[in-house]
Amino acid sequence: MLRTEKGFTLIELMIVVAIIGILAAIAIPNFMRFQAKSKQSEAKMNLGAIGTTAEAYRAERDTYNADFVQLGWAPQGNTRYAYYFNPSTGLSTILNTVIPMSGLCVASMPTGVAATTGMFTAGACGDVDKDTTCDWWTYDNSRTLTNTQNDVST
Repeated sequence: MLRTEKGFTLIELMIVVAIIGILAAIAIPNFMRFQAKSKQSEAKMNLGAIGTTAEAYRAERDTYNADFVQLGWAPQGNTRYAYYFNPSTGLSTILNTVIPMSGLCVASMPTGVAATTGMFTAGACGDVDKDTTCDWWTYDNSRTLTNTQNDVST
C-alpha cells in the first residue's frame, strides 16, 4: 500500500519565509515613519493651545508678556516635546520643570529670543524617532505653524 503523505516541502516553506521577509522589509520602515508623524501631532496640538491661551491672556491684559504659569497652560500626560514661549519682551520660559526632558533637543532651545513688540513665538522641540536629530516646531501670533527642522524622514 502506498501512503499519501501530506504536508509542505522544504522549498515551499522557504518561499513563504522569503515572501514574509520581503513584505516585512517594506512594511516596517513605513510603519516607523507613520508612527513618528503621528507623534508630531502632540507638538501641533500643544502649540495651538499655547497660542489660544496667549491670545486670551492678551485680550484680558493687553500684553503677551507672560510665562506658562501666568497663561495657565500646561501639557497633559507624558510628552515627547519640550515647549517654550517668547512674548514681546524677550522673556523665555522653558518648561523643564513640567516636562522632564534633557539632552540634545532641550540643550539647543533658544532662551531670551526677542520678538517684535505685540507678538509672541511659541516653540516645541523633541526627538520623535530616537535619533540624533531634533524635531522643531514654532507657532506665532499670526497663527503660523512652522516645522523648522523635521525629525521624520520622508
